[in-house]
Amino acid sequence: MATVNKNLSQYDKNTVPNAKDFRFGIVVSEWNENITSGLYKGAVEALLENGAVTDNIITWDVPGSFELIYGSKKMIATQNVDAVIAIGSVIQGETKHFDFVCEAVAQGIKDLNVLTDVPVVFCVLTDNTLQQAIDRSGGIHGNKGTEAAIVAIRMAQLRKLAL
Repeated sequence: MATVNKNLSQYDKNTVPNAKDFRFGIVVSEWNENITSGLYKGAVEALLENGAVTDNIITWDVPGSFELIYGSKKMIATQNVDAVIAIGSVIQGETKHFDFVCEAVAQGIKDLNVLTDVPVVFCVLTDNTLQQAIDRSGGIHGNKGTEAAIVAIRMAQLRKLAL
């Protein structure tokens, strides 16, 4: 559980590989766009801050978090990327739909990591309330998009070393 007022997105830039030679895919859910746009902004800013080149960041939008799996799969198949960041937000409602979507997306992203040689970073907020999502997409707890970008850089470096 996150501690109140702790920014979880702080990192030591000296520990992050330079991203200038990597190509990144970002697949963004349009559902809960007020949240996913903040996550996207945090991811792009962190990639650029760590050396990524704007032309090497490919962004695709998909309708919802469930579609992140297919979008990520096609991104890997067609865009020659070194890592993909799947950005989404699912907020608990009154039905079990939340549970089904969260489980499917988590399993789908896991499957892509098992079946492909390109890391797919899970940047999907699964919050109980809108306020929790706001707090994690640039609010008091930082920005999970920033964290996902740092993970993507590190995983792209690992992929390069393992080839």
